[in-house]
Amino acid sequence: MVQMIMQLPDDLAEKVRPLGLWMPTLIELSFVGFRTLATAAVAEVTEFLTRNPAPQEVLSFHVSEPAQARLRRLLTLNEAGLLAEAEQLELDELQQLEHILIMLKAQVGQAMQQNP
Repeated sequence: MVQMIMQLPDDLAEKVRPLGLWMPTLIELSFVGFRTLATAAVAEVTEFLTRNPAPQEVLSFHVSEPAQARLRRLLTLNEAGLLAEAEQLELDELQQLEHILIMLKAQVGQAMQQNP
């Protein structure tokens, strides 16, 4: 992993400081560039991480039931071959988000095992 040092204005540094450990994930989410209704799920994850959750909270985190229901609907439509182009883009974005969350949870779980 690469360590980076940034210079930030004092007011921004105060906002960023509590995010510490979750900053790489927040930066990754910002680079993905979600453009569909999946942005609502991304906003949920971002809001959750900005609360500086404990590692155990991260491991048990799930997006809201409406977001999960939307994903289930898109997966069902996909299996039936009925996804419109915009829905396919949304499904792709939700799958990217899911991948990011899986990787985050794996990192947190590994860190918890190394530092019980």
